[in-house]
Amino acid sequence: MAPIGFIGLGIMGEGMASRLLSQGVAGTEDAPLVVWNRTSSKCHALKERFPDKKIEVGASAKEVVERSDITFSILSTPEASRAVFEGENGTLAGVSDGKTLVDCATLAESDMKRMEQQINSKGGKFLEAPVSGSKGPSHSGLLIFLCAGSESVYEDATVQSSLKAMGKAKHFFGTVAKGTQAKLVVNSLMGTMMAAFGESLALAESVGLDGDTMLEVIGQGAIQSPMYALKGPKMLKRDHAPNFPLQHAHKDLKLAVDMAREAGVAYAVTESAEQLFRKARDDGELQVAEQDFSAVLESIHKESKSECSQKRKS
Repeated sequence: MAPIGFIGLGIMGEGMASRLLSQGVAGTEDAPLVVWNRTSSKCHALKERFPDKKIEVGASAKEVVERSDITFSILSTPEASRAVFEGENGTLAGVSDGKTLVDCATLAESDMKRMEQQINSKGGKFLEAPVSGSKGPSHSGLLIFLCAGSESVYEDATVQSSLKAMGKAKHFFGTVAKGTQAKLVVNSLMGTMMAAFGESLALAESVGLDGDTMLEVIGQGAIQSPMYALKGPKMLKRDHAPNFPLQHAHKDLKLAVDMAREAGVAYAVTESAEQLFRKARDDGELQVAEQDFSAVLESIHKESKSECSQKRKS
């Protein structure tokens, strides 16, 4: 066995790395987990949570790759991903013959294609594996991996064991960027659902309907959804503790709109949702960009009050 690397211990990465440790895929004397994060305190916090596991903290992303045969990476944005990947002591700098990178972030199609080309040029192998799921599923091993790129990496025994430890399902879509396309389809649908759900709850509250009763009604019909059941009660309480930050939801919607435009597909509903999330993200008064994407409800309420005020004045 050999060390497994993990780059990025944010909202998603922390849970994923924890699953590799708790399920025995990494963290042993023969296969330590080598980690690096831009905020190093998160690496040491992980070590404290698993005192009986072999966890080594790399000095850089480059060092993690150099010390590991297979490295998983998940960064929050395309900008952060590129900075870590192409930096002087970044991920790419550590790649050599036989090294493998599995990138689990949600990026643009062009990002995945570029990374594959750069890694292959140095003798390494690349698998894109963006995940469907948020903070809770990452800690519970319930993620869905949407993979593409090197099929030999996908079939590798260690990679298969790792994906099984971190997720409940995995799919292989073929050439690189197909996994990203699948992820953007999924997340654009989720974003439009949340936008519509937020508007419906705002309308129900504005006309005086009982929110809890409306959630019960929604849960009893054909439109019932695990997301509605999970998010609804929190939204009524204005609890938007981040599981999937609103700014990341907007990023995915924008990438999906761009993909649809390139494909020549009418995506009007998603375009409207993207604009709604953009407005919420950029609202300096609400400051909800880093809150859960359910906080789009607050922007809807604010916009509704503004429109009502303008109508009264006119």
